[in-house]
Amino acid sequence: MTFLVAGATGTVGRQVVAALQEAGAPVRALTRRPGTAAFGPGVEVVGGDLLDAPSLEAALRGVTGVHLINFGGDGYAPLENGRELVAMIEAAGVRRVTMLAGWSESTLEPAVRASALTWTAVSPTEIMANALEWADEVRQGRVERPYGDSRTAMVHEGDIGAVAATALLEEGHGGADYLLTGPERISLREKIATLGSAVGRSVEFVELTPDQARTAMREQGVPEHMIDFQLEVFADPPAEYNTPNGVVEKVTGRPARTFADWAQHNASAFR
Repeated sequence: MTFLVAGATGTVGRQVVAALQEAGAPVRALTRRPGTAAFGPGVEVVGGDLLDAPSLEAALRGVTGVHLINFGGDGYAPLENGRELVAMIEAAGVRRVTMLAGWSESTLEPAVRASALTWTAVSPTEIMANALEWADEVRQGRVERPYGDSRTAMVHEGDIGAVAATALLEEGHGGADYLLTGPERISLREKIATLGSAVGRSVEFVELTPDQARTAMREQGVPEHMIDFQLEVFADPPAEYNTPNGVVEKVTGRPARTFADWAQHNASAFR
């Protein structure tokens, strides 16, 4: 029972690989740059690109389950070759698929849902690892962002990986749409304070207006569509995506990890 993990060097992909490893399952880590990928024993690194379906032929041989992402390339472009990818996966004899669902419109998800594959969709709310974007500012002792009181139910990337691995390894998850949250709704101000506690010093939070935030992101080179997305989502985070729901514990048998857990484990990145 060999499992292929797409996006294996990404934030969530690495966690899927790690969870499958922990379970003792043979893993193939799919990456566009196999020469630069490093994993532990039991992981076979293979080259391939979801944007180029024929490049996956060798990687799919003998594979039981596949973890997929719905974007490709350096720009996180939505996949437009979903039907071709699914046809290859089915032809290879794969039985189970997990999909890391996202905000972008991709042809992959509808193709997987319409297929004969046993599929599970994994849809995380805000991922805790996104907090690494604040590392430079935390080190300087001052974080400037809009919407300081905006609350999300951030989910640990390790919990996302654990849910995906469980769905690949165990029966009973076919056709499930798992919305993954953390165990608490936490504001941006509280997140910054939590990081300050983890590194042992006070970090000032300065709230920007939306216009100030837009200007700052433009100066940093953030694409306009991403600026619009961030300002829209964090102005009023959707309640259905940010209410703790217990799905992580239901699927894995372990409670979802808190942001304080994540901050303590990743404190070195903010010092």
